[in-house]
Amino acid sequence: MLDNTIIVLYFIVVFGIGLYHSRRQRTSDEYFLAGHSVGWFAVGASLFSTNISSEHFIGLAGSGASSGLAVGCYEWSASFCLFLLGWLFVPYYVRSRVFTMPEFLEKRFNANCRWYLTIISLLAYIFTKISVHLFAGAILMREVLGWDYLTTSVLLVLATGVYTITGGLKAVIYTDLFQSFVLIAGAVVLSAVGLEKAGGFTGLRATLPPDFFHMIKPLNHPVYPWLGTTAGTLILGIWYWCTDQVIVQKTLSARGISQAREGTFFCAGLKVLPVFILVLPGLIAKSLYPDVVTGDNAYPTLVLRLLPPGLIGLMVAALLAALMSAMSSVLNSCSTLITIDIYRKLRPATSERRLVLIGRVATAAVVVLSIAWIPFIRYLSNEIYQYLQSVQAYVGAPITATFLVGVLWRGATGRAAFATLVTGGLLGATRFLLDVLRNVLHWDLGPLNAVVAFSFLNFSVIVFALCVVLMVVLSKLSAPPSAEAVSTLTVRWDAAAAPGAVASRSGKDVLWTLLVGGTILGLWFHFR
Repeated sequence: MLDNTIIVLYFIVVFGIGLYHSRRQRTSDEYFLAGHSVGWFAVGASLFSTNISSEHFIGLAGSGASSGLAVGCYEWSASFCLFLLGWLFVPYYVRSRVFTMPEFLEKRFNANCRWYLTIISLLAYIFTKISVHLFAGAILMREVLGWDYLTTSVLLVLATGVYTITGGLKAVIYTDLFQSFVLIAGAVVLSAVGLEKAGGFTGLRATLPPDFFHMIKPLNHPVYPWLGTTAGTLILGIWYWCTDQVIVQKTLSARGISQAREGTFFCAGLKVLPVFILVLPGLIAKSLYPDVVTGDNAYPTLVLRLLPPGLIGLMVAALLAALMSAMSSVLNSCSTLITIDIYRKLRPATSERRLVLIGRVATAAVVVLSIAWIPFIRYLSNEIYQYLQSVQAYVGAPITATFLVGVLWRGATGRAAFATLVTGGLLGATRFLLDVLRNVLHWDLGPLNAVVAFSFLNFSVIVFALCVVLMVVLSKLSAPPSAEAVSTLTVRWDAAAAPGAVASRSGKDVLWTLLVGGTILGLWFHFR
């Protein structure tokens, strides 16, 4: 009874916050960018809760139970990517006054790049975000409450859609703010209870293989090679944290560059936590219940076996918070892409009221496609987080190369950017197809089996390097870009005070960057 009461109270508060911020959403700026009214604390908390979804509870703990702390490399690398977002990208994004990342690419390069990124982003959201969120949430609800996955998926989509469709980005951000506290509180409680039961780190080290506590693995490690877990995670992280619509849209809602930047730095500090509150529970579960834990069931096992009534309700609320915050952000970003980059692009004279209506209606189609894809996800990987990262690796490398080169080098051209995006995308699609043929259909690919066995993290490093070289070479062979395309959208290395220069720095921003960055490097060295 107590658990049900806590869950009901959670839903009441979430709906109350969401509907409160749904009262005035008349223009596209208010609906899609919260009227540029959000402060740094809400931006940072929303970024964190958007990122931490149900697949993190399932996948990070499951990978922790199978391989140890190494999966945490994604989380700590993210902090450095967030610093890059704040220091490098945010000033140019905010100054460009865009709604979407494809729109930014059109301003910097050309319309072809915009169309490519719009389509790829929507496909990626369906196959690696919404579907995975729903599937992971369904696993949790099945294990904890006994619900079947289809019922869970439909109910959670409907619940999330109520305030997302009516309230737009402002409702998403302020529900995220509340939900970030809920998910952190629940995860901290479970980690603390579990660590005490396991006898602390001393008890874990006594019952688990020593390799579980090393984050730096050999270069030929099949899942976590050191090159991939350092350079590879940064490449994926720059794509996700610095160029992905779901994340960057939160920074665009800030009151200005300084508020957006401080929000990214706040989130960078929060990203220290997941290794200890999401990965570590997987090790705890493996230590306490070695005969029961097989991977993705690690987190639900701890919830059901360790927590008393009341705390189970808090934990379910935390899991729901993680799922709903991530879902609402993706749904809102899909709505933004469809409305701004497709509908308004084709019909530029559309009224503001109609743009908001189109954004609300378009979300439903995306949800239907996502639910249809859910049954196929399980065939691709036993560890859901690894599936998510591997698919993103095939998508992210060419996009990372295009944005980085485009912002850092004024000579990058639109023709080179589009060729790079398409070539890198084809390489990634080929690798993904080979994965499906071998791992799902169990085909013998002969010599190509070695390609599939090659770590996707190392693969992303190679594709990124090829894309950078390709973009530079093709740019040299193309006519130079127009002055308008580069004047305020790229770094001007020869004049720090020029209009395109990075925004002014504050001492506290520098200090926070050094503090968080030094902490992560110290932790990485400790668990090397």
